[in-house]
Amino acid sequence: MTIKRLVLFFVLTPIAAFLAASSLFGSLQEPQFQSRLELYQTNIALQAQAWKPEDSNDDSPQVIQEAILGEKPLENATKEYEKTRQSVQTNLTKTQNQLAQLRSSSQNPAPPKPLPDVPPTTNTSRNDKEKQLQKSLQELQKFAAELDLKLGILQAKQGQIPTAIKTWNELQKPSDTPELTKEIEQTAAVLSGLWSDPPRLFPDAQQLIQHNLEGWFRSTALIQLYQLQQRQDALKEVQSTQQEAAAQAVFKLAAIATVPSLAALVGTILLIFLIAQRLIKGKEALLSQNAELAWSTPWDVETILSVFVVGFFFMGQIFVPSLLVLLPIPRPIVNVRLQAVSVLISYLLVASGALSVLYFSIKRFFPLPQYWFRFRLRDNWFLWGLGGYCAALPIVVIVSLINQQLWQGQGGSNPLLQLALESQDFTALGIFYVTAAIAAPLFEEVLFRGFLLPSLTRYVPVWGAIIASAVLFAVAHLSFSEILPLTALGIVLGVVYTRSRNLLAPILLHSLWNSGTLLSLFLLGSSN
Repeated sequence: MTIKRLVLFFVLTPIAAFLAASSLFGSLQEPQFQSRLELYQTNIALQAQAWKPEDSNDDSPQVIQEAILGEKPLENATKEYEKTRQSVQTNLTKTQNQLAQLRSSSQNPAPPKPLPDVPPTTNTSRNDKEKQLQKSLQELQKFAAELDLKLGILQAKQGQIPTAIKTWNELQKPSDTPELTKEIEQTAAVLSGLWSDPPRLFPDAQQLIQHNLEGWFRSTALIQLYQLQQRQDALKEVQSTQQEAAAQAVFKLAAIATVPSLAALVGTILLIFLIAQRLIKGKEALLSQNAELAWSTPWDVETILSVFVVGFFFMGQIFVPSLLVLLPIPRPIVNVRLQAVSVLISYLLVASGALSVLYFSIKRFFPLPQYWFRFRLRDNWFLWGLGGYCAALPIVVIVSLINQQLWQGQGGSNPLLQLALESQDFTALGIFYVTAAIAAPLFEEVLFRGFLLPSLTRYVPVWGAIIASAVLFAVAHLSFSEILPLTALGIVLGVVYTRSRNLLAPILLHSLWNSGTLLSLFLLGSSN
């Protein structure tokens, strides 16, 4: 075995595996993006339920409203907030226990072992972990307090005044983190006063409500305040603003729900048709097309590892981050446009590095055998890509529902999703779109479907290569909570590519998927 192989197999690969595993397990302490996204959806639904069309004789708007929101939107929202609050409390208790155990072990350390020249990294590592846990604890405590503020308003609007006041009173008890929750405690006192009998009005009530609440919760609290203060002009203004926001929310919910729902329906019908055709026609069915046709792979596992360990992992996790640290850019980056540009540049550097390693790794095997890295415009790739997108929707939705029950709001997420959700800058969103819907599909499909999947057919059947490449595709995103949904998506991408033998098909599917996600995030984020 050559020195190159020894280094690759026994040094670089174990290091990459260890760092990837560390990142994955580190994501266990991070909140899952899906939990925040569900709250955004709940908030926009609350805004939409307040919509009252000007023409009271026309029942069609109410029918549309009920079709989108259901019969009891306030009760549904309360259940969603209670579920999220319970999940946060579970994670809060878990984090408190971990922090207590860590502090206990630091106060009662184990006797030192008589080993010379051991680097003193244990205390530093423990201190860093304690700081991380303390930060997570404070964030969870603040998030829980914010949830209770809003939960109380939901309870009050359903006539559960004593329950709401009890919820707000719990927030006014002495806290371990007054610097985080002082304003929230004051806002809880304001809300409790507004719904008490007799009511109590605080001089800074309006300012606290506007600063600590948003959307439907803010307008609901302000309406209650202005009614008690008998400020008719301010009341009419906030009610008018609420109606404008409610009408926009109905439109946005319809846009978010209609297209994916129709696509998912088409996808479900398509899946039933394809499965039935496969059972009836067997190997002549569309799903059986190229199903067992493996690629002729001239390289071995050394080349595969070189591309992914050196080109993908070290380029993405070590080299490019180290290079960016050297750039004279003020940190942390606060401006959302600079954040978007930074994400795009980082991604392009990683993609360029990985694709360069891929090119030089397989260059000696040129010309490549048939079907490798095929981009054919005159083909049925568009139908494969569009059909694959529709078929992927119901599959990934079902897997995601199971996944949410497993992780209970933890497991980390792609940070780009949160940035896209909270950004309302069109320039920044355009840059995010280029990153997620153009650069990512091109790079990831060339690497995972164009190179990895066919390479694996040298060792396993085509179906095994599809599953293995899908799992590695999911793991490469370094978030535990995303592994199952991304594996499901990766399998659909692999099936589309192996059947079409055209990389344009999975690239289109991947781009449609990311585009739909970004559009939904933009519409949801613009309502809060």
